[in-house]
Amino acid sequence: MHEPHDHSDGAGGQPPRHILTPSTLNRLVRDLLEDALPLIWIEGELSNVARPASGHLYFTLKDSGAQVRCAMFKPKSSWLRFKPTDGMQVLVRARVGLYEPRGEFQLIAEHLEPAGEGALQREFERLKTQLDAEGLFAQEHKRPLPVFARRIGIITSATGAAIRDVLSVLARRWPLANVEVLPVPVQGREAPPAIVSMLRKASASGRYDVLLLTRGGGSLEDLWAFNDEQVARAIYASAVPVVSAVGHEIDFSIADFVADLRAPTPSAAAELLVPDMRAQQRHLDQLRQRIVAIQERRLQARIQRIDHLLARLQAQRPQARLARDRERLLQLRRRLQASVLTQLMQRHARVDRMHARLLARHPKQQLALLRHRLEQQAVHLRRLVEHKLERERLTLQQTARALHAVSPLATLERGYAILFDADGKVLRSAQNVAANTPLRARLADGELPLRVSDE
Repeated sequence: MHEPHDHSDGAGGQPPRHILTPSTLNRLVRDLLEDALPLIWIEGELSNVARPASGHLYFTLKDSGAQVRCAMFKPKSSWLRFKPTDGMQVLVRARVGLYEPRGEFQLIAEHLEPAGEGALQREFERLKTQLDAEGLFAQEHKRPLPVFARRIGIITSATGAAIRDVLSVLARRWPLANVEVLPVPVQGREAPPAIVSMLRKASASGRYDVLLLTRGGGSLEDLWAFNDEQVARAIYASAVPVVSAVGHEIDFSIADFVADLRAPTPSAAAELLVPDMRAQQRHLDQLRQRIVAIQERRLQARIQRIDHLLARLQAQRPQARLARDRERLLQLRRRLQASVLTQLMQRHARVDRMHARLLARHPKQQLALLRHRLEQQAVHLRRLVEHKLERERLTLQQTARALHAVSPLATLERGYAILFDADGKVLRSAQNVAANTPLRARLADGELPLRVSDE
């Protein structure tokens, strides 16, 4: 490519002329266009639509007064949910640019959709009406969630912000739950079939008490995987209750209407899935206090009844029978007190065991166990690496010995020599070697100069 250069006409102090090449001019125009115009939306009619074998999409966008050439490159062109055809009115989000080799002004399309009230919104309303008519949204098909979910499957992106929020809330509220992340793409063409497959696998496995289908917020296009008809039918067919938490509170998807429960956000879904550990602890403490109070009231009532019966017996004065009955009543009283105390101790012990189980499942305890396992794995890995290095060292020694056995140097050590002529070529035959020809003999420990005798 030629750079701009200065030309002076050499006559009488004329200023130099700054001359550009076509390549330089086109590059400058392209840079000016891209810097001056941001990503824009433009509406017009399609014409000259072409999709070559490369998969790129080329077309012209026009109105009654002008037209502009456009290009939409893969993979964006493969994500289109409709087939662009000549004469179709479309809305394009594009960058303004210049095709330098031909100096042609063009648009680089990032997004393409039919113009009007919005093709995605129309498709959303159509599918919503269809599935509602089939009964997929009916309230009688909604299943209650388990009060204490023991195993929860979360179908979402493993790297999104939504999963971090959900895991944080679940660990804080109910660490006893066993949570498994079932990773799927949540956006793009591959997302709906991946979500359907994961829903079917999770439902058929029988491992989960409830499933959470979730992702963070975005545009209608970003959330479109959760408006897919096959995803909706997979949720409806699931043998496990499904909670949907897609986007923000104002976002609604087809998955929300089909699911057994719709949560406004991923964090809210986590709060609906499990109880609050601290609230349950307070409830257990209240139950324990109520049990103690009830047992104490019963004990006092029975003691009062015993005292009343003793008073009646004393009033009748049958001395012998009174003594026997008094002794029996005292025994019964002691047995009753012992029984009540035993029950109280057993229930106290049960509450303490449940409290200890909650503490054992606390994230701090789990972290200590995981840290110990990590240290063991590190020791095991180091041993494996050392064993591998020792095997490679032995293999290298064996290979070196084998190479030495076939090396010409090993042959020389056994008393042989290699002859070279004056040009340094190996002498392989005694024929055609004239007398007084200088030679060199290569031995194991050096070289000897030789000369051919005529004898």
